[in-house]
Amino acid sequence: MVKQNGPITGKQIAEKLALSRAALRHDLAILTMCGLLGARPRVGYYFTGKTPADVLAGMLGDIRVAEVHSRPVVVRENCSVYDAIVNMFLEDVGTLIVVSEGGLLEGVVSRKDLLKATMGNKNITELPVGVVMTRMPNIVLTSPDETVLGAAQKLLNHQIDALPVVEIVKVNGTDRFKVVGRFTKTNITRLFVELPGR
Repeated sequence: MVKQNGPITGKQIAEKLALSRAALRHDLAILTMCGLLGARPRVGYYFTGKTPADVLAGMLGDIRVAEVHSRPVVVRENCSVYDAIVNMFLEDVGTLIVVSEGGLLEGVVSRKDLLKATMGNKNITELPVGVVMTRMPNIVLTSPDETVLGAAQKLLNHQIDALPVVEIVKVNGTDRFKVVGRFTKTNITRLFVELPGR
């Protein structure tokens, strides 16, 4: 209505919808705060040209991974495939992050990796996760400072369930990745649910 008839006053909108101005006040305030509508005193509301997707991208572009990531669920490289499967089910995650001493990233192991490891006649109680995990440079990472939108695009582009959240640290003069969290599709879903309250 505002797009077709703008600028239009709150009173005119209320009359067209057969509502009171008070009933519309909160809705118009939200649409204005989101940037979908603009408002000028004594002129009325007008359409800004932004779509809900533009507004959402803007909001997600301001939120950093550090604000929404989960604690990392980690195992060591010598952990057996069997123990990794048990850990995955107990923690209710789809990806485990494999770390060394000090929480340094060594690899990731997904449900698919563990499923492949159980095929055949392998003894999964003795087979270490280090044999089936994905190693660098084939691991897609994110940092606490990356935008949620950027991290979400990585999940989609690489068709994966989770990203290790890492910080770069120096170990014996070499840059290594210290795991500080995990970023998942669940984090994104929780963010969407919580966005109205932000």
